[in-house]
Amino acid sequence: MRTLVTGAAGFIGSHLCERLLADGHTVRAIDSFTDYYPPESKRRNIAEFAGSPAFELLTLDLSTDKIDQALAGVDVVFHLAGQPGVRLSWADGFRSYAERNILATQRLLEATRRHALRRLVFSSSSSVYGNLVSYPTPETDLPRPYSPYGVTKLAAEHLCSAYAENFAIPAVSLRYFTVYGPRQRPDMAFHRLIEAGLGGPAFPAYGDGSAIRSFTFVDDVVEANMAAASAELAPGEVFNISGGSSVAMSEAYEIVSSLTGSPTKVDVFPPKSGDVQRTGGAVDKAERLLGWVPKTDIRTGLAAQVAWHRDIRGV
Repeated sequence: MRTLVTGAAGFIGSHLCERLLADGHTVRAIDSFTDYYPPESKRRNIAEFAGSPAFELLTLDLSTDKIDQALAGVDVVFHLAGQPGVRLSWADGFRSYAERNILATQRLLEATRRHALRRLVFSSSSSVYGNLVSYPTPETDLPRPYSPYGVTKLAAEHLCSAYAENFAIPAVSLRYFTVYGPRQRPDMAFHRLIEAGLGGPAFPAYGDGSAIRSFTFVDDVVEANMAAASAELAPGEVFNISGGSSVAMSEAYEIVSSLTGSPTKVDVFPPKSGDVQRTGGAVDKAERLLGWVPKTDIRTGLAAQVAWHRDIRGV
């Protein structure tokens, strides 16, 4: 299988590239190495396989650069590129989210019209749901984003559906629920929480710890992408990729403390705008149509992430 992975040097993208190469596929990778977090961290993510003859890295910005040639000869596109994070998507920060999540997706979809693809797998987010009243949430519930970030991810989803319906682009969307594991972005909660437990700065906890999240281990997310690339699916389908564990943040603090062997330093602040109280997605549809279920529980997954943090710290 000849693949194109956008956002290839990021947290999830690098794991997906690694899996594709291990399975014998070729990978053409796109990343613009934005400064949302240090580009050197992204380059480290792909360092072990960047020299593979089956791996080609293109430094491109999907929202501005010419991208047609990158799609030449490709069977499957995994579109993971975008501007992540809820808290910076307000005010002047919104421009980057509109460009990197909406415009970049629209330009990629336009380019796919000129190439015969087997599948385009779009990485969406549970942030499209916002605050709902029933859990676990099925894909049929009406999305009501609670942040500008969620709005841009839902807009990109709708673009995928519109291009699927109008031009038969074989696009499907995967709604990720709080992905964690080795190489997690440094702005994400578990990264900062583990660093705090290993002697770094105190973890800034926004809220009283009662917020509940459905945590999904990165290897399970990669498996969902692989399944979505090969399953027989109608264009425009949307799937929740959720779980393994749903726990309160206060419980997560305790698990990390037990894994690092020291109390985790936590500084408590008021909740931030855009943060929802609870997430949790039903995965019946993914199990039925993709043959996918989450396999990694929170303690096993966090143990793997703690081991990665120890390794990069040399402790």
